[in-house]
Amino acid sequence: MRLTRFSDYSLRVLMYAGLASERLVTIAELADAYAISSNHLMKVVHFLSQHGYLATQRGKGGGLRLGRDPAAVNLGELVRLTETEDVLVECFDREHSQCRIGGVCRLTGLLRDAQEAFYAELGRHTLADLLQQPAPLARVFGIDPASITRRV
Repeated sequence: MRLTRFSDYSLRVLMYAGLASERLVTIAELADAYAISSNHLMKVVHFLSQHGYLATQRGKGGGLRLGRDPAAVNLGELVRLTETEDVLVECFDREHSQCRIGGVCRLTGLLRDAQEAFYAELGRHTLADLLQQPAPLARVFGIDPASITRRV
């Protein structure tokens, strides 16, 4: 299974915001930290703020921060939410599938079970799990590990 870029960026934004603790983070800062397009990040940040994962503040001096405690951010739920095109193989989309063996093939069930196992494993973890040892990750981004005050 391959995550969409949107899901990948969503996870990265939340990790960075978690490292920044209560400090506001800008989209430009995120784009620079990850060397990715600020246009993509604006869409991700908008989506995450609509769903309560981020709190945003507009205007001069504005930015974003986590909207939830990291322990309340279930990775399985987040990835299910961001993976809008959840069609692992053609036959998962019954309406548009042109697979000739779709009705009798046992592979569909096996792949669906594997996909559910993937989500179930992610569901056993939270953002707090990704931030348990924040210092090495913070150093990569030039964030002072001593400035990380949020409970993780």
